[in-house]
Amino acid sequence: MKQQHLSLTLRIIIIVLALIGLVFYLLILPEIGRTMVYNNPEFSHAYYPWLIGLWVSALPCFAVLVFCWLITANIKRDRSFSIENARYMKIISILAGADAVYFFILNITLLMMNMNHPGIVLGSLLVTFIGICICAAAAVLSHLILKAADLQDQSDLTI
Repeated sequence: MKQQHLSLTLRIIIIVLALIGLVFYLLILPEIGRTMVYNNPEFSHAYYPWLIGLWVSALPCFAVLVFCWLITANIKRDRSFSIENARYMKIISILAGADAVYFFILNITLLMMNMNHPGIVLGSLLVTFIGICICAAAAVLSHLILKAADLQDQSDLTI
């Protein structure tokens, strides 16, 4: 019963995160952009490149939520430490790393096209660093889950 409760709790968290992400990317982010354009009309030409670039960066985030959902399905079936979950965590690691690199390149490209401010590039380094940290944490978890799955398989064979 604990596995099912844990799985349900994680699924609720995933749904809440997905809804927050949708509200942020579809409602809040465009409104922030419109406010910035209203206050600084000289940057009106950068509104859509930024908005599209940020929407593209949201795709890996939602893909990660899908893989997290698949992991919760395995947790529900009491297969927390499985090769499948290790593979999902590795994919999450790759997605997080790719998104961090994409976000950094987007900022530098827009800076070179005079559609970005150097202060925003410096602030975006924090977001890039967080993405790289998530990438590293997911890679470590993937490795540990794989080791635990191997140990579990060995203990199942000895019984």
